[in-house]
Amino acid sequence: MRHGENKQASRLVKLVAATVLLVVAGCSEIIRNHGYIPIEEDLQSLTVGVDTRGTVEELVGKPSSSGVLRGGDWFYVGSKMRHYAYKKPQEIDRQVVALRFSGDDVLQNVERFGLEDGRVVTLSRRVTETTVRDVTFIRQIIRNFGRIDLGEALGDN
Repeated sequence: MRHGENKQASRLVKLVAATVLLVVAGCSEIIRNHGYIPIEEDLQSLTVGVDTRGTVEELVGKPSSSGVLRGGDWFYVGSKMRHYAYKKPQEIDRQVVALRFSGDDVLQNVERFGLEDGRVVTLSRRVTETTVRDVTFIRQIIRNFGRIDLGEALGDN
């Protein structure tokens, strides 16, 4: 009879350990990345004024979105979301890399923008001209990315 009691105690210990493990795992923080931002080394390999739309696509890939301003500039958008237990996901970082091309598809500007305390900030910039245009468009992309409800946008009610 003693052997049966040890077996039940062993099962109880395993059940308690599994329950504790599930509770601890459920409370751990999970960071998820959304979108795609080329790594800095790949961006540094681009040569402003030399590379074309085709060579940029080979080196860093084609973006998921392109601009409607100035002939289809390319925008890479990425954000990091923190998921913690039952709480609503929280965005902890958002960046936009803007690649601007001239009329003959030559790379003119490489800019990286971020969101700091709700304000758009320029993290890095390599330009061939002194004026930077369409910054308000970049601000809109950064502020509104992640606020899109796909079900609502696609008419799924």
